[in-house]
Amino acid sequence: MKSTKLIATVFASGLAAAGTAHAQDMYKSGVGGLYSGLNYSFVSLDNGNAEADVGTLSAKVGVMATPFLGIEARGGFGVDDDRIGGVDYSLDNFFGGYATFNLANESPLTPYAILGFTRVEVEAESAFGSATEDDSDVSYGIGMNMEFAPNLSGNLEYMRYYEDGNTEIDGLGVGLQFNF
Repeated sequence: MKSTKLIATVFASGLAAAGTAHAQDMYKSGVGGLYSGLNYSFVSLDNGNAEADVGTLSAKVGVMATPFLGIEARGGFGVDDDRIGGVDYSLDNFFGGYATFNLANESPLTPYAILGFTRVEVEAESAFGSATEDDSDVSYGIGMNMEFAPNLSGNLEYMRYYEDGNTEIDGLGVGLQFNF
């Protein structure tokens, strides 16, 4: 009976130690943990005969479900408009849900692909009035995270937020990500 308790105690201690080591490794790599981030994106609004370059600020929250899969939500708003021919173009706001497919490796660089849905609201304003359009579409892109510290990384990302007929909304974003 004593040997059974001793074996059970040693086994439980081993599991606890292994679990702690694994948890520390998960925290260090960001795998299995929550993350949040901020991005600035240089966005191109292309509508056939007009192409405006605007800027957006966005935030994201997510979780690394596995070393290779992340699930996240993003939301943002326009911070820089573009005037073309007397018309101010802006991306008022956007939000969406995405899955990231990460190429986990031992280096500080982690390339990824992203796929999800985005709802965008675009506005054009002139002396004659304003027009607002909002719609959603499948979004996709590629990016690269670079680890600066165990809890901090930077990223560079290209994203196609929206495409419908002759309208395309693309963004090139740079940002910071904080792992918890």
